[in-house]
Amino acid sequence: MPRTDYYDVLGIERRASQEEIKRAFRQLAREHHPDVSKDPAAADRFKVINEAYQVLGDPERRARYDRGEPVAASRPDGRGPFAAGPLEDLFDMFFGQTMGAGMRAGEPGPERGSDLRVGLAVTLEEAAHGAEQTITIVREETCSVCFGTGAEKGSAPETCPTCRGGGQVRYGRQTPFGSFQQITTCPQCGGQGKIIRHPCRECRGRGRVDAKRDISVMIPVGVEDGTRLRLSGEGEAGMRGGGRGDLYVDLHLAEHRVFTLQGRDLHCRVTVPMVHAALGSSIEVPTLDGPATLTVPAGTQPDAVLLLPGKGMPRARGGARGDLVVHVGVAIPTRLTQEQSAALAEFARLQGTGAAQPRSRRTGSAGRKSLFGKLRSSDG
Repeated sequence: MPRTDYYDVLGIERRASQEEIKRAFRQLAREHHPDVSKDPAAADRFKVINEAYQVLGDPERRARYDRGEPVAASRPDGRGPFAAGPLEDLFDMFFGQTMGAGMRAGEPGPERGSDLRVGLAVTLEEAAHGAEQTITIVREETCSVCFGTGAEKGSAPETCPTCRGGGQVRYGRQTPFGSFQQITTCPQCGGQGKIIRHPCRECRGRGRVDAKRDISVMIPVGVEDGTRLRLSGEGEAGMRGGGRGDLYVDLHLAEHRVFTLQGRDLHCRVTVPMVHAALGSSIEVPTLDGPATLTVPAGTQPDAVLLLPGKGMPRARGGARGDLVVHVGVAIPTRLTQEQSAALAEFARLQGTGAAQPRSRRTGSAGRKSLFGKLRSSDG
């Protein structure tokens, strides 16, 4: 048998949007629903219209239908393309509600407290070695006067007379298809099923009060910027016996006055005297573990990069530490004594740079120091 052209049934083009499909179905349903139309064939016509809509109204089924694949008009459980029964889909589109949805009996049960989130600045030293910090937060605690009931001493919450504890109420509604019931949240108790005629003076009927608390936070070794810690049960108190929420702490590495962090490596800058760079020396540099000795090779140039392996940041889950990357600056003296100038001029002459020999008040070679001896003494 040739299959039914669902696009033709709804009177739309094949490139119609989902909204156009829905709009066409609404219009045809209003005209051909058997409760509205006087035509004896309205029921059969409406059945075909609904079948077309259940296929084309679901993008996945529509794609299969367009590819020529066999598509069932309804799901195996008999429910429509919007996870509701076919008739319920129609009511939902016309009235914005599903008949009988959301029914609830009895008062609400325990409700878990809300989670909280705070930020915490961590120094590089704390991240490298681990630390403990104390933070102060404001959170909702169970009221110590009414113990969370919200009612004044000597009284208790009462069953709502409007919904009789159900939290929802039904209203009758007349439509072109007959009389239907509308279910809404109870306007008197707000869906709680209980009302408080004598609210607690401490919490004003809320059952909870704001309280300031100091919380201890353990910072793990090797923590990275942006790490989020979860402190279970340190959030706000729950309602009606519900458990506490959690506290989430977002860690941020604070800017350091000496080091910058790149990956797991620490970078810093040190300046050495010109003579130390030329002759080589050992200098003391800072690390997160205290001062350490760094060898400056002879002939070190400005902006040279030297490494101290294993003096960077540790890793959170173990493994090799990063390195300390030292960027070397060379200090050029701005003022020289006559003897220092003479020594540098002699060095320049030996290098063949053609530098002029400065005038000296002393003549002769008696008692003169060697060139590098003068440089060492002037630097020290």
